[in-house]
Parts: sequence; C-alpha cells; structure tokens
Amino acid sequence: MHRRLALWAALVAAALSMAGGASAQSTPAANPLDAIPEKMPFDIPYGTPISLDRAEAAIAAAVAEAKRRDWKMNVAVVDAGGNLVAFQRMDGAQMASIQISQHKAHAAAIFRRETKALENGVQSGLTYQLTLDGIIASRGGIPLIEAGKVIGAIGCSGGTGSQDEVSCKVGAATIK
Repeated sequence: MHRRLALWAALVAAALSMAGGASAQSTPAANPLDAIPEKMPFDIPYGTPISLDRAEAAIAAAVAEAKRRDWKMNVAVVDAGGNLVAFQRMDGAQMASIQISQHKAHAAAIFRRETKALENGVQSGLTYQLTLDGIIASRGGIPLIEAGKVIGAIGCSGGTGSQDEVSCKVGAATIK
C-alpha cells in the first residue's frame, strides 16, 4: 500500500514539475488580433442594388460554366443588403446546397469579401469568426462590385468549394 502511494505521489510530482517547466518555458506570443491596421479592411462602399436582369445574367454565366464541366450547382444572387434577387437550381443539384448557395451570397454581400477570405481566416486560427452572425467559412461566395461599390453577391454550392468558386467567378465576371 505504501509503495502504491509513494509511486502515485512520485507520478503526480513529476507531472506537476513537467507542467510547470513547460509553462515557464513557453512565452505567449503577441496576439495578431491586437494589431491595429491603418485602414479598415474590406472597406468597400455599398452601391445601388443589382437589378433582376443582371442577377439572372450572372446566374446564367455561372450555370453555363457548371454545365460545361458537368457540375450540378445551385446559384443565388443577392442585392447589396444580402436579400435574394434571383436563384437557380440545376437538375440533380443536391438539396442541401440550395440554402448554402444563398448563405454564401448573403455573407459575401454583407461582409464585403469573398467567403474564401472567411474560410482562410478560420483555417489560419481566427475561429472567433465563427461566432459572428451570418458567417459561412466556405468558398463560393463572391461580392459583385461595380464602379468600386458592392451591388450584390453571387453564391454557388453543389460541388467542392473550389468547384463552387470557379462557377461563381464566371458569374461575377459579368459585372463590369
């Protein structure tokens, strides 16, 4: 019994000394979130919301690209406020991607950045982003920018993130 207690005490003491040594040696690095940038990131003003005709043209281009590659996509376009303007679900596209495409478009519009930037942030450790309302950290949402202003966004879902992004970029390219 005494041997067991002595062994237990020795293990606890060793664990405590190793833990204490490890924490004494590791110095916390400065938090990159504490850095104060000179300018606001993604400070793109909002413009006049995209029209239905232009939203449908962006969707048609994204769908044409998806068809060319034999991908089945859901494609959504929202206005500058993230409100749905137009949507198309290709035959055979997965049902879950209906809402995902709309979510990607919404996030790209209200956060004024590609959802790939949100994905990259989370992957690099900025997990606090996941606590923000409206976040989707998956590529395939792209703001539609005209004359330096956000007029809406396009979101694609149904394939891999990179497939979604390719289709969306073709759709976004219709906005000059």
